[in-house]
Amino acid sequence: MAIGRKGSRRIVVDGTAYRWCLRRRPTYDQALCDRPCTYAVQHADAPGTTLVVTTNQPHASNWFGVPSVAVLPRDVAAAIASALARGWSPTEPGSPFHLNQSEGFAAGPALPLAEPL
Repeated sequence: MAIGRKGSRRIVVDGTAYRWCLRRRPTYDQALCDRPCTYAVQHADAPGTTLVVTTNQPHASNWFGVPSVAVLPRDVAAAIASALARGWSPTEPGSPFHLNQSEGFAAGPALPLAEPL
């Protein structure tokens, strides 16, 4: 499915235009800080295989207020370059290409454990 213009951002990497988007609302697991934030990237002119990038940060709108770092265009550009080096073909049809950058993500909110009664 193509990423629409509304709600997505355009980025140019090595002369090729792409569109990327991040979910505004977290999934249930992301809201609980059990899963890291993800975003999707597609070729802007001839969308084919979608790149799905899993970050090592919690979603900014998680329910526990756990701090997170924003996904910046330079992060997206680096992920695109890494995925292309690993064989992602953005103009060819096919299943989503998953790029896992979640190393170091700690699942669950950083809350202290309750004392036993």
